[in-house]
Order: sequence, then C-alpha cells, then structure tokens
Amino acid sequence: MVVFYIEHEYWFAVFQLVLAMLGMGATLTTHDFRAVLLQPKAVSSGIGIQVLLVPFVAFVFIQAFGVTGGVAIGVALIAAIPGGATSNIFTFFARGNVALSITITALTTVACLVTAPLILRFLSTQYLPATFVMPRADMVIDIALALLFPLAVGMGYLRFLPDSAAAFSRWSIRGSLIGLILIVLGSLMSGRLDIEMFGVRNFALIALLIFMFATSSWLVCRIVGLSSFDSTAINIEVVVRNVNLGLMLKAMLFPAILGQPDPIGDMVLVSLISYGSMHMVVAAALIGWRRRKGHH
Repeated sequence: MVVFYIEHEYWFAVFQLVLAMLGMGATLTTHDFRAVLLQPKAVSSGIGIQVLLVPFVAFVFIQAFGVTGGVAIGVALIAAIPGGATSNIFTFFARGNVALSITITALTTVACLVTAPLILRFLSTQYLPATFVMPRADMVIDIALALLFPLAVGMGYLRFLPDSAAAFSRWSIRGSLIGLILIVLGSLMSGRLDIEMFGVRNFALIALLIFMFATSSWLVCRIVGLSSFDSTAINIEVVVRNVNLGLMLKAMLFPAILGQPDPIGDMVLVSLISYGSMHMVVAAALIGWRRRKGHH
C-alpha cells in the first residue's frame, strides 16, 4: 500500500480534486450567477479580497513571523488556491449570500488558471531549492483539466439530468472525501505526515494565518460597506480554501519518490492538511457566531 501510494500520489490528489469539482459543478447553474452579477460591488470586493488581499496577508505573515522552507511554500500554496466547494455549504448554514459565495468560488476558480502560478511564484520563489524550476505551463494545464473541466461536466450533468444531479453531487463529494482520507492514510503510513517534525509552533502559525485571513477580510468588507449577508459569504470564502487543489499542486511540484526523503515537500503537505483541518473548525465557529447574531 505504501509503495503504491508513493508511486501514484499525484493521481490520488487528482482523483479527489476531480470528484470534488464534479460535485460542486452539479450544484451550479448559470442562473446562480445572473442575479449576483447585477450587484457588482459584492462580487468585485470578494474577488479582489481573494486575488489581492489574501496573497498580501500571506506575504506579510511570512515576513513578520520569519516563516521559511516548506511551511512558507505551504502558506504560498494556501494563498494561491481559490475558495473551496464546501465554502458554499458553510455559507448556507451561516445564513449568508449563497449565490454570492458560488459566484466568487466559480470566478476565482477560473481566474486561478492565471493567478495561482503568479501568486505561488511571487510568494515562494526564494524558499525553493536553487535548481527548482516552476512548471507554470504544466500547472495551467493541470488546473484546467482537473479543476475547470470537471466543473463544466458537473454543470452539464445538472443541465441535462436534473433529477439525479443532487445524488450525483452528493456521491461525488463523498468520493472526494474518501480520496482525501486515502491521501492522509498514505502519507501517515509512508512517514511523510510527520506531526512531531512539524512542531507546535508551526501548527500555531497555521492557526494564526487563518485568523489573519478571517479578520482582514471582515475589515475590508466593513470598510467597503457590504451587508452582513454578503460579508458572511466572503469571509467564509476566504477562510475555506480549495485544499484539494493545493494537494494536487503539491504532488505535482514535490512528487514523492520511493526511498528518497523530501523534507520540504513533507512540510508543505503537513501545512496543507493542517490548514484543511483547522479551517473547518473556524468555519463552524463563524457559522455559530453568525447564527447567534441573527437571533439578536
């Protein structure tokens, strides 16, 4: 199992990402975007926060706390990826603007074809080995094939087979979660998910990064005068990121090689998985806070 996982780590990551995007696509219609696009202030604010503010906060974070090596690259990947599919579900439970959340997710997912390689290069070049070459063309192709294509297929499924689309989406998301569990198990069994090596300080830093994302996006939403309904969607969108894509890019940039240690790649992996675990907790807390506010 360990040998098989190490030899096929990239395809495990692609598998879980494709299923997640199929599931998300099967919940989207063009109608979801029309009403929201008539209110460009919220959409442009959300996209600006994702594409400009999040990388800026990540840059300040890396510089201020002296983050280096694999953790810095992990933070750069987290900043480069768009919001995740589950942000839409969390927004629904938090009584935020789901249509806005879906629109920002979809548009930043398309935009990341261009923005992800640029942000990653800007934030992480100095922490990469001198011999490392950023495979920008391969990244663009992989994002298009594993992110945008299954998203379009999922939307097509909903368009032509609407009666079974909800079940299709549900099972796709479940399959993606199974893929994520297999990645965690494979990484643990191969010794690449070294919690002790990562250390308490780095876990605390990842938690602090999530806090900085949440507070900075909240402040900007307040400054531009967005309603609580819209700002809830944007805050959750910023916190809940597409870690599935991050894992695929990690597997592409730092492929596991049997019998060859990769301390930088392993630190990137733990950074992504720890962020993915923590952002669920923070999103749940945001839901509780928003729902309590709604009762007052």
